[in-house]
Amino acid sequence: MASSLEQCKFLECLKRKRVKITLLDTQVIGVINRINLNKTVILEDVYEVQSGKKFPGVKLFFGHDIVKVEFPFSGNQDNMSGVDEAHKSKFQTCKNRTMLDHNVHDDTINYVVIDELQEQFGPAVTHIQEQKVIGIGADFFEQNRLCWFKVATKNVVYLFDILLLGGRAFRNGLCMILENQYILKVTHDCRCIASCLSAQFGVSLTNVFDTQVADIMLFNKDTGGFLPDRVSTLQEVVRLHLKVPISEMFPFWAQEQCTKENPEVWYIRPCPPALLTLMAVSVIHLLPLRHVLLDALMSDYTNLVDSYMCSYQNQSVNLLHFDRNGNELPKEARELEAVRQKRLKWASHCYVVSDDGLLERSSFKPPSLQS
Repeated sequence: MASSLEQCKFLECLKRKRVKITLLDTQVIGVINRINLNKTVILEDVYEVQSGKKFPGVKLFFGHDIVKVEFPFSGNQDNMSGVDEAHKSKFQTCKNRTMLDHNVHDDTINYVVIDELQEQFGPAVTHIQEQKVIGIGADFFEQNRLCWFKVATKNVVYLFDILLLGGRAFRNGLCMILENQYILKVTHDCRCIASCLSAQFGVSLTNVFDTQVADIMLFNKDTGGFLPDRVSTLQEVVRLHLKVPISEMFPFWAQEQCTKENPEVWYIRPCPPALLTLMAVSVIHLLPLRHVLLDALMSDYTNLVDSYMCSYQNQSVNLLHFDRNGNELPKEARELEAVRQKRLKWASHCYVVSDDGLLERSSFKPPSLQS
């Protein structure tokens, strides 16, 4: 009987070969992505022989469902991954249009791709569990099917290939992390992620800091109580609050453009390095963004504390008792309303107010540019 090492070497040799598999109820043809020792097979570029129906992305087959395996295409390597190459061609076109080669460099982004439960998965989960704050993101295909789940720590971004890992990724560690109330998860627009995790994998996301929600609240504070007419995208929040140079914003636009032009780009396996870099870039700003937004949201509080100290630092303790109980509202606190009114007036002059009382973000015009 062959050793486990010999079996692994043999199975590795079968990768990227086109195979015909006879199942209990049908026949399919696809390209081998991986054959696992637990008798499961993962195929790419899969289609059903009789109907010609194509299955996007990858598909998992269990050994007990397989009746027969054939390699009728071993001599024709040109036809091994036609659909996959078509996807890559579309991605390359998108990549060229966005000048990706000139603006994103793999060596500047520290990311790790996790596409199997062996070797890297365990250490990655352990490292994430040791964090107090992490950034999370996800990439979806149509109907909110989760393709990639991204986790950013201070030093590395983990890209979990959910198409290959499936629910095992969550059952073997990610669920414990996402449901851990002591680990803060920073994300932008948690609605889609929370809904997908709950519906597809039964995960209840907890303890979340949402940068989109923080941006809304900060807008409300800075304008004296107005709400914006729309939410901000992640790239807008990063550009506005982190002051990231325009030249470094190309990865965000490139990812958005690729998704619009070819939604199936998330099904490409193996995933092109440039696309992996785009995914990593989309979450590396979440942790510093949280700090900046928190400081901005708390600015009124810290300013009021400073006013408290400056006003009474050199005064006698007796002067602090304004009435019998010493609970009179200080004049410094009363100034908050004056500040709000000032911001309200400023916002009314700098923005167009819609019919429903919302400020149109795109209409902002600084006073210095107004006629």
